[in-house]
Amino acid sequence: MAIWTRTPNLDFLKESSKNTAVAHMGIEYLEVGDDYVKGRMPVDERTVQPFGILHGGASVVLAETLGSMAANCCLKDPETVAVGLDINANHLRPVSTGWVYGTAKALHLGSATQVWEIRLENEDGKATCISRLTMAVTRRPKL
Repeated sequence: MAIWTRTPNLDFLKESSKNTAVAHMGIEYLEVGDDYVKGRMPVDERTVQPFGILHGGASVVLAETLGSMAANCCLKDPETVAVGLDINANHLRPVSTGWVYGTAKALHLGSATQVWEIRLENEDGKATCISRLTMAVTRRPKL
C-alpha cells in the first residue's frame, strides 16, 4: 500500500532541486516506489574529503535530501510542510569512486513528526551509511 498523499514525481523532484545544493552535488532521483524514494550521488571532487573518500557530510546531504523530499509527499494537511528536526548518520564503509545510492523509507508518519531511515550503499550494494532523519511537521509559512 502506497504511503503517499502526493505521489513523488521524478521530474518534479528534479525541477524543485535546480539551483540548490542538491544539484550542485550531482544528486539524482532514480525511483519512487509505494513506500520509498531512491537516488544517487557521484563520488567526485564535489563530494569527497581531503583523504579522497566520500565526505560524511555529503552522505548526510544525500540522506536528508531523499528523506525530506519523501516526507513532504506524505503530508495529510496541505497547509503543512515537513522540515528537518534531527539527523544522524553512521558511516560504515568508505567510498572513493563511482556512485553512492540511497533509499529513504518511512519508519513513522505522524501528524507532528515523521521518522525516516535512509540506507546508503556503494555500487556493489554494500552499506556505506545508515541515517535516521526526524522531520517536524509545521504550518506552511505565508510568503
